[in-house]
Order: sequence, then C-alpha cells, then structure tokens
Amino acid sequence: MRKVIVVFANSVKHGKHCVAGKDVQTKQWIRPVGDSAGAELDHNQCTCVNPYGKYTVKPLQKVDIDLSAHSPLENQPENFLVGSGEWTQRYKIEPHEVAHYLDTPDTLWGTGNRVDFSQIENGVINIEQSLYLVKVADLEIYKNTDNKRRASFLYNGNNYDLAVTDPNFENHVQNPQNQSVLCVSLGEKYDPAGGENYFCYKIVATII
Repeated sequence: MRKVIVVFANSVKHGKHCVAGKDVQTKQWIRPVGDSAGAELDHNQCTCVNPYGKYTVKPLQKVDIDLSAHSPLENQPENFLVGSGEWTQRYKIEPHEVAHYLDTPDTLWGTGNRVDFSQIENGVINIEQSLYLVKVADLEIYKNTDNKRRASFLYNGNNYDLAVTDPNFENHVQNPQNQSVLCVSLGEKYDPAGGENYFCYKIVATII
C-alpha cells in the first residue's frame, strides 16, 4: 500500500533510523518499521527520490512511502511494515503549516519520563497512540552530567525532562531558533538494569 505522509521524525535508534509521520489525508500517525517487533530502518529503507537524486528523508518533507501491512504493538499501535517499493518526495510543508498537524493530549502518557510496560501489557494503561506532535513552553535543550542529550519543557502544566534522539541536536543547541514544537515518542520496552522489568521511555525524536 502507498501512503503520503508528512515526516515529523527521522531520529537515531540503535545507530539506524526511526521514521514517523502523519498521513496527509487522515492526519493519523504512521511509523514504518523493519519487522513485526518494531525494528529500526536501515539507511536505504528511509531514503526518497526527488528530481535531484536520492536522499535521506527529513522532517517536514511530504513523502510517498510503500508499506506492506499494519503491524501494531501494544506500546506502538502506529507501526506499519515497510514495503520494498521506492519512496518519493512530494515537496514539503512550510513551518507555519506544522500547526495543522499538532496533537493536543492532556498529558504525554502521564507525567514522568517513562511508562511501566507491565501496565500496558495488563491493560491498565491503554496506549492509543505512541507519537505526539506538541507545542511546548520553556524548552531547554542541554547535555547532562553524563553527556546525555536532554530536553526539559512544560506541556499543559506538567514539566518533562526527556532524552533526545534528534540527529540535529547539536545544531539546535548552537543555533537556537525559539523552537517550541516537539515530536515525542514512546519507545520500545527496555530494562535499564538488563533484566525483565521493562519500561517504555518517552523520547524527544524531533525538535522543530
């Protein structure tokens, strides 16, 4: 199946790519993935053709993508298996048009920086969508004492401090442009201790 999306994320995941965007017709999120477990995409899988050549997709581009099937996970219901067809760029949207694609949830999956995966598995927490494009306030982009990339911000009265996987992080730090829109994603299940006490961490995938 072919879908035209506006790309809102092409972030770093395990050294590869996590791409996500919104269907231009329905405004529904689509996350192309490499397999049914939600694997990241390699470089060739997230390139698109335009009149000048073949390039990695970038936020705000409109891209006609090939998908093979819907492949939802409990924590990532927007996942679609990527197809084998070529992706084609269909121009882009302008920064002022981003407002037409914003989400307005009450919170970003509650407060804090993560969600207990067992509560998702047990149905205590229902993840209707694992991606949000939100307008935030008091955004600060920084590196913490462990040299980890972070973003702290205020959304709908709640303070958040989340990891950042935007590959343009350094440019945002060095050349602040009063950014106020973030693509925030709920990540894959992960146990920082290496066991099976899984959490899904909230991640800033793109700073716009």
